[in-house]
Amino acid sequence: MASSRLLLAVAVVAGCAMGLSGATDHIVGANRGWNPNINYTLWSGNHTFVVGDLISFRYQKGTHNVFEVNQTGYDNCTMDGLAGNWTSGKDFIPLNERRRYFFICGNGFCQAGMKVAVTVHPGALVGTEMPMVPPGPDSTASAAAATTSTSFTASAWLAVAALAVVIAAVA
Repeated sequence: MASSRLLLAVAVVAGCAMGLSGATDHIVGANRGWNPNINYTLWSGNHTFVVGDLISFRYQKGTHNVFEVNQTGYDNCTMDGLAGNWTSGKDFIPLNERRRYFFICGNGFCQAGMKVAVTVHPGALVGTEMPMVPPGPDSTASAAAATTSTSFTASAWLAVAALAVVIAAVA
C-alpha cells in the first residue's frame, strides 16, 4: 500500500514540475505581428526573456522573413554574422542561451523598423548566478567555461523539495 502511495505522490510531483517549467512564447509585436513601422525596442523592453523561452514571429509568408544576425548586422540592417533564417510566416525560435539575440527582416524592411534585439537571462536560479557570455564565434565554448556549476530552474528545485517531503511523509 505504501509503495502505491509513493508512486502516486511521485506522479503528482512530476506533473506539477512539468506544469511549472513551461517556456513562455513571446509573440513579436503581439497582435500587430512582424510588420514595418512598429517600435520593437519598446515591445522587447516590456518582456523578460529567459533561457528556454521561445520568440515567435508572425508575418505574411513571402513578404517578410526573419534573420538572426550579430549586432553589426542589426545596427546596419545587413547579413553580418548570419546565424539563422526563417521564412514560414509562423516561426518559433528557441532562446537556448543566455545572451543578446538580434533579429531583422531581410527583405529590405529592416530600415523601416523590422528589427528586434532581446536579452535572454538565465532561468530563475536558486543560489547560483551565471556570468553573461557575450555572443561571438566561440560563445558556446565561453559559455561552457564560464559555467562551473549545474543550474536548476526554480520549478526543478521545487519539484525536488516536494518529492523529498512526500517521500519523507510516506516512509
